[in-house]
Amino acid sequence: MNKIYFDNAATTQMREEVIERMTLVMKDFYGNPSSIHSYGRSSKTLIENARKTVSGFLKVAASEIIFTSGGTEADNLALNSAVRDLGVKRIITSKIEHHAVLYTVDQLKQCFQIKVEYVRLDEKGSIDLIHLEDLLNSSEEKTLVSLMQVNNEIGNLLDVKLVGELCKKNKAIFHCDMVQSIGHYDLDLSKIPVDFAAVSAHKFHGPKGVGFAFVRKNSGLKPLIFGGEQERGQRAGTESVHNIIGMEEALKIAIKNLKEEKQYITSLKNYFIERLEAQIPNVKFNGHCRDNNKSTYTLVNVCLPVSQEKALMLLFQLDLKGIACSKGSACQSGSDKGSHVLNAFLGEDDLKKPSLRFSFSVYNTKEEIDYLVTVLREFIES
Repeated sequence: MNKIYFDNAATTQMREEVIERMTLVMKDFYGNPSSIHSYGRSSKTLIENARKTVSGFLKVAASEIIFTSGGTEADNLALNSAVRDLGVKRIITSKIEHHAVLYTVDQLKQCFQIKVEYVRLDEKGSIDLIHLEDLLNSSEEKTLVSLMQVNNEIGNLLDVKLVGELCKKNKAIFHCDMVQSIGHYDLDLSKIPVDFAAVSAHKFHGPKGVGFAFVRKNSGLKPLIFGGEQERGQRAGTESVHNIIGMEEALKIAIKNLKEEKQYITSLKNYFIERLEAQIPNVKFNGHCRDNNKSTYTLVNVCLPVSQEKALMLLFQLDLKGIACSKGSACQSGSDKGSHVLNAFLGEDDLKKPSLRFSFSVYNTKEEIDYLVTVLREFIES
């Protein structure tokens, strides 16, 4: 049986070079980075060099990078500190953010009685920037805007530079979940007015369990996790040296190969769309994922012409055929509520049909796409 992985937005396959470097670090650099002896100093040097590597790619200061357990922790760190320590009384976000943001905002609303406002979406699920500006102008309260750069389910792109400038103009803090964009785009954060950003290594062929928060200097952010003085007192806990180095290696390779791999993956996405339209009448594409100027090149969210009854078996049948994909965020895989992203902007008729997310990497091929389209067509026609 073919085994084909089209769920790279959930997590990516680790590169061999990353595994090799991590293995070497686990074997030879096992000292606690906080220890003052040579073993500890060697581990600490690796971490600080990794910090410089990451900050260099983003054109920011090394002191603005805080290593975390991943994107969820980085989101929580920024949002909690903004309310608890920076005096934020109002949060503007959207209903299609990752639940690491939405659930944290709900908790902050309950605990601190902050005001939460949701920016409108257009018919394709994109942020209404005029409404965002109206919201920013409507109150003098200390405000934080939390919007993701690449939507993890439909792939819509946000103009983060424009949003950052709107926030700066209105003296609002800008937090951006960049989990689906770092490693896939060349980003210069010295030119984007973002105050906080969240990143996760396993989205660009690095290890799980590690990421980082970008925290603009002099932001006033305070720790979420207390204990030791690691990460300059911003994040307690013994650093996961091998994971941090794995993330560094993955980001190095992603940036080095960015142009070539982006071109290849874009060709896969375009080919998939062409084959679907040729083989499956009445197929639809959710969000802007058909337009590479408005959507990331790594994923397609497809609404298939299948009845509600038959739709229940679709993912199961694909899995039996060895095809891995998803119907939304992997973090919600145990939920039967459907996609909160699609529920926010799709019409009732399209919500009754199955929508699936197929996300690609450099490890996929056109032959795999041909097989996938054949399996989908046979299921729909059966």
